[in-house]
Amino acid sequence: MKVSLNWLKQYVPFDILPAELADRLTMAGLEVEAVTDRFEYLNAVVVGKITDVRPHPDADKLRLCTVDTGDQTLCVVCGAPNAKAGIKVPCALSGAVLPEGLTVRKSTIRGESSEGMLCSEAELELGPDRSGLMVLNDDLTAGSPLNIALNLSDTVFEIGLTPNRPDCLSFIGIAREVATMVNQPVTLPEIKLAETADRIENHTSVTISDPELCPRYAARLVTDITVAPSPFWLQDRLLSIGLNPINNIVDITNFVMMETGQPLHAFDFDHLAENRIMVRTAKENESFTTLDGKERRLTDDTLMICDGEKPVAVAGVMGGLNSEIEETTTRVLLESAYFNPISIRKTAKRLALNSDASHRFERGVDPEGTINAVNRAAQLLSEIGNGTLVGGIIDEYPRPFSVSSIVLGITKTNQYLGTDLSQTEIADYLESVEFKVEIKDKDTLLVLPPTFRVDVSRPEDLMEEVARLWGYNNIKTTFPKISGVTNLPNQSIKTKDRIKDLMAGYGFSESITYSFMGKDACDRLNLPEDDPRRQMLDILNPISEDQSVMRTSLVPGLLDAMHRNLSHQVRNLKIFELGKIFISNGQAKQPSETEMLAGLWTGTRHDMTWHGKPVPCDFYDLKGVLEDFFLNFGMERISFSKMEDDRCAYTQAGHTAKILLDGQPIGLIGEAAPAVLNNFNIKQPAFIFEINVNRFLSNLPETKMFVPIPKFPFTDRDITLIVDNPVQAGDILDKVKLFDEKLMEDIRILDVYSGPPIPAGKKSISLRVVYRSFAETLSDQQVNLVHQQLTDRIIQEFNATLPV
Repeated sequence: MKVSLNWLKQYVPFDILPAELADRLTMAGLEVEAVTDRFEYLNAVVVGKITDVRPHPDADKLRLCTVDTGDQTLCVVCGAPNAKAGIKVPCALSGAVLPEGLTVRKSTIRGESSEGMLCSEAELELGPDRSGLMVLNDDLTAGSPLNIALNLSDTVFEIGLTPNRPDCLSFIGIAREVATMVNQPVTLPEIKLAETADRIENHTSVTISDPELCPRYAARLVTDITVAPSPFWLQDRLLSIGLNPINNIVDITNFVMMETGQPLHAFDFDHLAENRIMVRTAKENESFTTLDGKERRLTDDTLMICDGEKPVAVAGVMGGLNSEIEETTTRVLLESAYFNPISIRKTAKRLALNSDASHRFERGVDPEGTINAVNRAAQLLSEIGNGTLVGGIIDEYPRPFSVSSIVLGITKTNQYLGTDLSQTEIADYLESVEFKVEIKDKDTLLVLPPTFRVDVSRPEDLMEEVARLWGYNNIKTTFPKISGVTNLPNQSIKTKDRIKDLMAGYGFSESITYSFMGKDACDRLNLPEDDPRRQMLDILNPISEDQSVMRTSLVPGLLDAMHRNLSHQVRNLKIFELGKIFISNGQAKQPSETEMLAGLWTGTRHDMTWHGKPVPCDFYDLKGVLEDFFLNFGMERISFSKMEDDRCAYTQAGHTAKILLDGQPIGLIGEAAPAVLNNFNIKQPAFIFEINVNRFLSNLPETKMFVPIPKFPFTDRDITLIVDNPVQAGDILDKVKLFDEKLMEDIRILDVYSGPPIPAGKKSISLRVVYRSFAETLSDQQVNLVHQQLTDRIIQEFNATLPV
């Protein structure tokens, strides 16, 4: 919102400096973002005295003027008919930028040098005359900048208004704020209407078919109008805030909108079929051409202004090409209405059509200001356009606007604001901005907001008014009382932080994705129809189709991240995410939330270096990460077991393991299924794990057992067994640990092999067993005896044989 101080002073007198006023407005909640002098461009235009005029040797209509600019004498080529020696005129020096965008340069015109430009008042936007040079008073000093010589100054504020202050989208609205600062009344323009005896009802009518979207519509009729350029004062007002003058009718509607905040529209009355107005919603896919010449396709909830046959304007947004004001227009119907703000905002957004009118309507205009605005415009049309105002006004008001009183507690207000204001002080502040205040009791006020303050509806809004009017900078800084007693950090948060640190230590980068996913994510993961993760919760207003439901798995986000990295030629990737998934319990209920940890590894086992060849990562690399991960948390009861083939959805059958805690599944690990990778447009193997963090956290050991550092050395022995293919190496390890052999410290897998010379249906598993005593150094005889007993038990338990 641009505000010219010269224009603003027409409504409230003040003499405070612009810098101080800008600071006061900002502290009152109307942030002044920029302060400029409208006539700053006249610094490069000086008073020049023409000392000599002679004909141009090569042009009949041009003359060569010698101009004294105080400190130098310039030769200027000029075509103005009134250029003569002895007069003083504006002279734009080289480098000056004029309002119409022209930059003055030294140039050669028809072979003669021209070192500046002599200007008319229209070229400087100081008047309407373009017929000749602007002749200045003879008592002005040659060389003086024109803005100083003519005492021209108009400070323009650019105010960044928040959406809740539509009342300040007008000069009268800003004047109300300034009036409270300088303790002066607001002077509103006097409206005197010279109406004919004829009545508007004899010429037109207004019908509102949807009062919910258009609660009020007022109209006045002006005839015998002459369309012409606006007088200079009106053009100057509009130019001061960056609006271009068009003609007297359009300029008046723009002027009144900027003055009062009420958008108006002027229809060529002779272009309205049946000379009447109907306010209705559009038909689905109805076509309409707006004033900018673009054809728009409308929906059935778009509010339209129509005549007896067709739409003539998009209500509150923009008029139509079929009823615009033309040079031949003689009868004008003025519209002043109040439209539903939500409807206007939806329409403007849908049509991508933002106008000064829609900007105000969608924030909310004063429903009681429609009559005053249309009368003001009718008065100016009668005076400036030499029109005849038809008597009477049409005011269709099917849904009268009502304002409810708000109960404001004095004690509560002071408590909220940290102030100590009296009831009288609070009442005075509110009354200064036209709120009606009634004292209910010694601690309560009944406050009735004015209709132009559509943002005030509750006690907190009134408290905000009191705070800004008293002055935010007057509110003392206070600090909250902080107890010396502190709570221990949440163990769950500490554990999650540790999980992230560990994963980062394994070389994984944390991925943080949206908590949403596409509805097709479960299909892309090939989840069975009865999988609980297909119970998705729809987002009411999704950002896009790819984020239309709450996620039920972290895996789609990781696979999408992998796809993006591959498209950027990043082929080695280790990522993880710790976050919640959401299983729907119905659209009207809160979903079940589960904390999950998921990771993905693709590419090589190690980063490429000069001393080694790249080796692709595999299942066991990721399994090793998880084994060390659980070991770091002291969870020795974790095991891995082959996942049944029919349970493998997005992982490959035969390459997937369940992660078990005390025999109960808490996650899975495996190679991503090729079909799933293809669904995500991925052409590189990937290995994935998922862990239910909720179950993981609930089973963390509460204490850690101290084990002394061994004093005696260990010794190890290897075992190679031939077993049936279905036997899992992990099952052998788990079983051996249950033997509770006191001298056995550890057992690990060395190798698994199948193929010749191993018989068909069999495989070879090699194990390494570590033995140690905490009491003595073991002899070979002791170790061999224990090792033989252990081997015999394994052979018996798993029906194994030793290789020949």
